[in-house]
Amino acid sequence: MIGTFLLNRYELLENIGQGGMGTVYKAKCHVLNRFVAVKILKEELSDDEEFVSRFKREATSIAKLSHPNIVNVHDVCSENGVNFIVMEYVDGKTLKQIIKESGRITSKKTLDIVFQIAKALQCAHTNGIIHRDIKPDNIMITKDEMVKVMDFGIAKVADARTVTNSNKVMGTVHYFSPEQAKGSYVDCRTDIYSLGIVMYEMVTGKVPYNAQSAITIAMMHIQGSVTPPKEIIADIPENINQVILIAMQKEPIKRYQTAKEMSEVIGAIKENPNYKVIVNSEIDGSTKIMDAVVASNIKQDLTTVMSKEAILEQTIMEETIFDNSVVEETILKKESEELPIKKKLIKNKNSMLIVTSIILVMIIIMLGKSLSNGVASSVKTPVPKVVSKVPVIEKKL
Repeated sequence: MIGTFLLNRYELLENIGQGGMGTVYKAKCHVLNRFVAVKILKEELSDDEEFVSRFKREATSIAKLSHPNIVNVHDVCSENGVNFIVMEYVDGKTLKQIIKESGRITSKKTLDIVFQIAKALQCAHTNGIIHRDIKPDNIMITKDEMVKVMDFGIAKVADARTVTNSNKVMGTVHYFSPEQAKGSYVDCRTDIYSLGIVMYEMVTGKVPYNAQSAITIAMMHIQGSVTPPKEIIADIPENINQVILIAMQKEPIKRYQTAKEMSEVIGAIKENPNYKVIVNSEIDGSTKIMDAVVASNIKQDLTTVMSKEAILEQTIMEETIFDNSVVEETILKKESEELPIKKKLIKNKNSMLIVTSIILVMIIIMLGKSLSNGVASSVKTPVPKVVSKVPVIEKKL
């Protein structure tokens, strides 16, 4: 493809990236005389209407957004069966490249980068768009330390249709949320979880969950406990440690509820390194409930597509995740928790029956009295006939 002209305007210069749906090229626009990035849908996916639709939706989603920390979309095109979008060219490195080169990133730089990512997500979420694939590979850092969030290829507009009709889970296994792994409803808080994972990797140099198979990693997101970053790198400030743990909570309700909320906390830490993060006493690093996860030939480090149906069919008894003793313990615990509830329900049911019986008896008595009064009033009492005597006056002759 190098050297190819698209629409007699965009000249492809070099391959600069590979995504789950397409290849990104650095190109030159000979009309405006500027460098651009051109993302071309993979040839093998061009015949798939679903992927083509998703590819076009990527451009539509980003085009709605206008923010300095989000890559701009210039054009959406098709030519001779080739579908592509033309985007802003970012001269810099991905966050993944920076982590690999540095091993890990300093606390100060981490706060600067995550703050900008949170601001980008705040803009997207305000416009009803969930990124769904936040990871270091999708975050560019320019030479001027400007953050650019890119590749909304699996972004989904949060409207009613996507909530009711979606049966696919999309994302990259090391970074997707527990609700993505389960194929459940997702909202803006799924991006906050992924950002927590990214932040974890930045300060420790490694992801919190890793294993030989993607299925195992997905299950870890759902039920695995997380090692606090500070236990890996002792000099990580406690407030940063807590921000990461809050963002990574298994239950969405326990995370930061908006990107704005998270950015405000990070901004406070930037201004005051001693800022104390308030932690809910219920928050911990573990999850108690194990749900089923899909098992459909997912390869490590690849963007995956998983169906809800497969999630339901997939066994959760894999030895790579947990042994039978854990399962038995979970079942026994669940049964012991349910027993008092069942007893209480039976007791309540008996009480309701007694009360109902009393009410019925009272109603019958009242009806009986009412009927008796009605009969009594309907019987006619004989009235004696009174004849008044009129005095007779005799007239004398």
